[in-house]
Amino acid sequence: MSEQRVVADSLPPDGLPRRILRSETLIVLGLSLGASAVSSFISFVGALTKSGGLKEQAAMLNGSFAPGRPWLDLAWQLFGIATALMPVLLVAHLLMREGSGLRAIGFDRTRPWPDLGRGALVAAVIGSAGLAFYLGARATGFNLTVVPESLPEVWWKYPVLILSAIQNSVLEEVIVVGYLLRRLGQLGWTPMAALVASSVLRGSYHLYQGVGGFVGNVVMGVVFVLLYRRWGRVGPLVVAHALLDIVAFVGYGLLAGKVDWLPTI
Repeated sequence: MSEQRVVADSLPPDGLPRRILRSETLIVLGLSLGASAVSSFISFVGALTKSGGLKEQAAMLNGSFAPGRPWLDLAWQLFGIATALMPVLLVAHLLMREGSGLRAIGFDRTRPWPDLGRGALVAAVIGSAGLAFYLGARATGFNLTVVPESLPEVWWKYPVLILSAIQNSVLEEVIVVGYLLRRLGQLGWTPMAALVASSVLRGSYHLYQGVGGFVGNVVMGVVFVLLYRRWGRVGPLVVAHALLDIVAFVGYGLLAGKVDWLPTI
């Protein structure tokens, strides 16, 4: 799908006034990443006003919900992953109203191999640069120490981390790129304004990690919006994001405390 097709598909659905689309968009964001952005800002303010530097504090991504009770912990982990994907089902329902569903934003199985190939390439390029940026931001005191996981050493640890990574990627790319750009286009936003909104939103819900987390994810957001407009599909972005998170979560679990260059708390 070309950028011209993406723009053409951004026309308002028949019979839906812009006020309805505006309210719908705010509700979707309020139930998902918009709420996460507010929560992240509050967390960042708390970290800034706490004694000690940011790098002496930790941002926990995947922790235990029931320490010492592995089966209950597993139930909570799976429940959290499943419920976090409900906004994606809401978006799919809303897009079905237009007669297209998620295929309108390129989240389907029509081009699996190109999506996988492009996603892997994007992940390889962004992954190394992102790690270097994080280490630099933490070293200069602009970032908290990110702890990707602190799950117990049980059989389900790494499967849950992989599922968590996939959940993050589907939720973020479907909503903050595919859905949001489509709705903003239908509401008459310029391509540049929509790019800024999507990228700043992505940075905002990562602000709990610190200034480095915000800036790094804004840059990633710009790249992902440009790639989406070029390819017309969120599929490769979901793949890239999933691979980045899988490497971060699983890699931390395997390497934490065993290599000197990986910060831990």
